Amino acid sequence: MGKDTIKLTRKIQLQVDAPTKEEKTEVYDTLYRWQNRSFKAANLIVSHLYVQEMIKEFLYLSEGVRYKLADDKKAEDGILDRHRISTTYRVVSDRFKGEIPTNILNNLNNNIINNFRNNLPEYIRGERSLANFKRNIAFPFGPVGIHGLSYEEEKKAFCFRLFSIPLKTYLGKDYTDKRSLLEQVIAGKIKLCTSKIQLKRQKIYLLATFEFEKEKHSLKPEVIAEASLSLEYPITVKSGKATLSIGNREEFLYRRLAIQASQKRAQSGATYCRPGKGRKRKTKAVDKFYELEKNYVSNRLHVYSRKLIDFCIKHQAGTLILLNQEDKIGIAKEEDGFLLRNWNYYELTTKIKYKAKKAGIELIVG
Repeated sequence: MGKDTIKLTRKIQLQVDAPTKEEKTEVYDTLYRWQNRSFKAANLIVSHLYVQEMIKEFLYLSEGVRYKLADDKKAEDGILDRHRISTTYRVVSDRFKGEIPTNILNNLNNNIINNFRNNLPEYIRGERSLANFKRNIAFPFGPVGIHGLSYEEEKKAFCFRLFSIPLKTYLGKDYTDKRSLLEQVIAGKIKLCTSKIQLKRQKIYLLATFEFEKEKHSLKPEVIAEASLSLEYPITVKSGKATLSIGNREEFLYRRLAIQASQKRAQSGATYCRPGKGRKRKTKAVDKFYELEKNYVSNRLHVYSRKLIDFCIKHQAGTLILLNQEDKIGIAKEEDGFLLRNWNYYELTTKIKYKAKKAGIELIVG
């Protein structure tokens, strides 16, 4: 039986909650220092993990060398002076102590160890290269890192302290569930789990992870809904005698192709735009249409996947089968470049998986 809870991540923009410019500059300096130390620590951790795992492959070592990765106090042939998990944490803790909160280093270490173990078989077979972390890494922290989360009416924002740093949310014209989720955290209805801070283009983002109970619906596992994805109709679903076609080719493609045409015109005219700040100023309109297309597609796929799950709930279908998806994706890659460019099979499938899991529907991809 699966878990009764589900985790959901939301990207929330933050602002520094400080009165003076000097204090804000100091906060940014601190956050960028933490990001830099996280970047260095992450690459150190993954390097040490790989060496530890592959040390038995070092055939050129002498025969008398012991290589059992265990505490020498607990195992006769152990070569470590502590538990294996704490070795990498100790490495980065000793190096960056006082420069970054240890809570960040601890969560970073745990995340990398879990990902390394999941990918280890591919590392050993030589099918995957070792992870390489970039300077713009999002650094994780535990729930204990957030203090005094509350909504302040004067500032019209949720305010809190990240360790010792004062921050507040900037939701703008938010039509999603971010405000509702934060209100539920304050009320104690849902839990805030290990989250991340991302710094991007001088902006601060909180990648907040919430844990809450799955939706409870009167579903019947024996009732099956069969859905297929295509270009003519984004989703066609059938359960018993009931059928539903969600969206159509013209609805989805007309607007997307119109945005692409506008983007091409902007690219052609970029040559004659006033430079101002170089390439960034010239391509401002092009970037605008790129974001517009991405947001439009994401919105449409959210709507389609939502209607599919609502159909399953209405007809009490506890099992949802996506038919022949692997074959369709393969055909799109091999034969139809237009289809591959303009129809997001993978993204739509991902959104369906998430919403099905949240509603307690078992999803089978055929």
